[in-house]
Amino acid sequence: MRIHINGIGVVGGFGSGVKALLTCLEMGLPPLKVHDTGYGPAFLADTSPLEAFVRKKSLRRIDHFSQMAILGAHLALQDGGMPSMAAKRTGLIICSGYGASRTTFSFLDSVINDGDACASPTSFSNSVHNAAAGHLSILLKLGGPSLTVSQFEMSVPSALLSARQWLQEGRVDHVLFGAVDEYCDVVGYCWRSFFGEDDHCVMSPLSQDRESAIPGEGSVFFLLSKEKADTSKYGSVVDVRMGRLDGASVLSSEQTTFILGADGHKGCDRLYADFMPPGAESACYSPLYGSLPIGPAFDMAIAALCIREEKMFASPESVADQGKYNIIRKALPLTPGSITCLKVAKDYEFGIITVTTG
Repeated sequence: MRIHINGIGVVGGFGSGVKALLTCLEMGLPPLKVHDTGYGPAFLADTSPLEAFVRKKSLRRIDHFSQMAILGAHLALQDGGMPSMAAKRTGLIICSGYGASRTTFSFLDSVINDGDACASPTSFSNSVHNAAAGHLSILLKLGGPSLTVSQFEMSVPSALLSARQWLQEGRVDHVLFGAVDEYCDVVGYCWRSFFGEDDHCVMSPLSQDRESAIPGEGSVFFLLSKEKADTSKYGSVVDVRMGRLDGASVLSSEQTTFILGADGHKGCDRLYADFMPPGAESACYSPLYGSLPIGPAFDMAIAALCIREEKMFASPESVADQGKYNIIRKALPLTPGSITCLKVAKDYEFGIITVTTG
């Protein structure tokens, strides 16, 4: 079954909105916002544009994680031409790898410093993974089903399978589907501890000889439906798969262009070569948004933009190739009209999302 993409909302280190992402794709690397705690660079998201959609008073007790989700959702609704919608027939699915990590550790700090009896109730209520879905359901007055999914790097394809099932069953007319992850000091500390103190400011995914991942944060939301909206030009999702490579090829020999979710972790990046069909063209855009579990959602948004613009954008210059991946180095017409987003995690776990025209 086709899942039609009727609107997209993106928030990341490159800015907010599809226009900011499109500019980033056309011009190259975005300005990198450096985290100021000594843990190295990070792609940080600015949620100040949210004030155009929600009153400040309503955001007073809502944390950064949920604010990124709310901003991404409003941008997707605006982009899809549905600022108001049939709330009872709209489902909400949010996925995350890290969850509300900043708020979770703030709550733990309050328990350590003040004890159980005086721990922050606001931090506790915002620390659970489904807090963002709760805030969004209230602000948008959604009456449909709500679901939060967390499966680390496979969170996006896993949640997208649920969205497809809801639409196929006719349970809802639309699904507001989103992915959110945030950066926090604990993530930065772990990053520095595991990967050393190389303060590189450019990621070099698919490189075999060095760790170049830079942590990121952001949100990506899609307005999905079984029926195509008259104004939609983003194409549709025709295939969502998950699994683990067991020796047999999981990719069709049918001609398609690939977007590789390699994000600078050399242990995982080296595995992509075992999935790629010979001669297939591929691109990688993770240096534009950073390394984070919901990276496949950014790739899906970029694939939809490629469909709309009828071209494949050039990969950033820092993306390595080493003769294995036939990396796209300059913008090309989109032929054929399908794009397969591939994410490979450790132990050959994979997620596949295919976006096509129509």
